[in-house]
Amino acid sequence: MNPPRLTDTTLRDGSHAMKHRFTSEQVRAIVTALDEAGVPVIEVSHGDGLGGSSIQYGFSLEPELDLIAEATRTARRARIAVLLLPGIGTKDLLERAAELGVRVARIATQCTEADISEQHFGIAKKLGLEAVGFLMMAHIRPPEVLVEQAKLMESYGADCVYIVDSAGAMLPPDVKARVSALKEALSIQVGFHAHNNLGAAIGNTLAALEAGADQVDGSLRGLGAGAGNAATEVLAAGLDKLGLNPGLDVFRLMDAAEYVVAPLMPYQPVPDRDSLTIGYAGVYSTFLLHAKHVASRFGLDARDILVELGRRQAVAGQEDWIVDVAVDLVEQEAGQRHAS
Repeated sequence: MNPPRLTDTTLRDGSHAMKHRFTSEQVRAIVTALDEAGVPVIEVSHGDGLGGSSIQYGFSLEPELDLIAEATRTARRARIAVLLLPGIGTKDLLERAAELGVRVARIATQCTEADISEQHFGIAKKLGLEAVGFLMMAHIRPPEVLVEQAKLMESYGADCVYIVDSAGAMLPPDVKARVSALKEALSIQVGFHAHNNLGAAIGNTLAALEAGADQVDGSLRGLGAGAGNAATEVLAAGLDKLGLNPGLDVFRLMDAAEYVVAPLMPYQPVPDRDSLTIGYAGVYSTFLLHAKHVASRFGLDARDILVELGRRQAVAGQEDWIVDVAVDLVEQEAGQRHAS
């Protein structure tokens, strides 16, 4: 294993847990703490990436570009990154972010849809940005399919491609198989982004490093969607004990988590009943509330709906399947009662 490059996503993935209510003052405090602790890349944007502030995904308290500008003004050593999802983020927003001093564009697609990202990688490279690809919901496809998708991103100009455990559904063997496959097939770097729905975010990140991952993600106090991410401070401590510290100040990160981020958190992300269900089912956390509402209407357990959605490999944008699944489950129950 080699020391990885760490990207902290507190100010992007953590935006979900904060209901996109970060302020410029909070951005300044968090970026300062991460920068002083030696974190080399800090991701800042709406939880759903550039342009995510909307009625569909939740409005930001302050304009997203204002938060990004605050981050680039504050950072002395760290580079600021943004996330862009094709179909949400736009060319104009990426260009504006680059003008504000962003240096890394992380371009995310569903793990079967890398082909929609070609123009976005092209724009990022034209702007002189480092371009990182995200294959989201990577647990729903086997390694050989992910290799095909990662190769597309590589051909578009990606400098690194991430295996992204969006639903927190993976365990270490799943991570190793996928990261290893990309490492063998690509000539660029490979990264891994964990969620903690099964309580395995740190273990999965270490498994990714054992498989050769070059880049990994964390967030202070694990602040992120679902059960949160691999906690940056915990990951830093683990890397240090393994002799793989890439230059992180472990104590400063502990203090940043405890005294900067914890006081502003609305709750501590943990694998509670709901987030554990998401990881077990293997679906996005965005399905949860809708599934609960539909389950109440149909007299079902929301967990049964979510598990069936996972079996059908539902991804974001397919929330309309929830009612169909509920109807199917009710009909199955009726059929079983009739048969008995």
